[in-house]
Amino acid sequence: MQHRSLMYAALLSLPIALIWGGCDNGTKTNAKEAPKKDAAHDHDHDHKNPFAGVTHAVVVLAPTDGNKAAGWLKFAEKDGKVTITGEVTGLTANQKHAYHVHEFGDVSSKDGMATGGHYNPEGHDHGLPDKAMRHAGDFGNLQADGDGKATVNFTVVNITVAGEKNPIVGRSIIVHAKEDDGGQPTGNAGGRIAQGVIGVAKGAAAAPK
Repeated sequence: MQHRSLMYAALLSLPIALIWGGCDNGTKTNAKEAPKKDAAHDHDHDHKNPFAGVTHAVVVLAPTDGNKAAGWLKFAEKDGKVTITGEVTGLTANQKHAYHVHEFGDVSSKDGMATGGHYNPEGHDHGLPDKAMRHAGDFGNLQADGDGKATVNFTVVNITVAGEKNPIVGRSIIVHAKEDDGGQPTGNAGGRIAQGVIGVAKGAAAAPK
């Protein structure tokens, strides 16, 4: 009788052991499996340049504290060149005024100093536009007429609007009180009389009024 009882107990325990073993084996297998990739989730984290393909930019210049220089500049990129057009008023009559791309698009300071120094990602010495190796932001001078107005039509090859080579979108333009004489380190151009952030333009839209 005792022998039969032991046999019955052994037989009853067999399915439980099989079930327990199967569960344990399945748990181990699942633990080793790599989590499945969510294509949509991965796509959300596939960061791309939000300005890719942008070829037109614009800056609206406002006077710094105590000055009256103002205006606009547009940037159009084509075939590896960027053409800058626009006009600036409120300048000293018949005088040259330096203008440069500066490092930061921060115009929160009334004196223009929050824009930082010249945009110079390649680490060159300062220079006028006739010098190939110069700051990317070195545009030279605006020439004011007898009414203190300067008209701009100028082409450069050492920047892009938003490409891989020295992109300018999001940075700033500073107009200075004096002429850029090409001297080191920044052309002896004097104070900052106008500033503006370079932003994405609406294609080849008409110039600001």
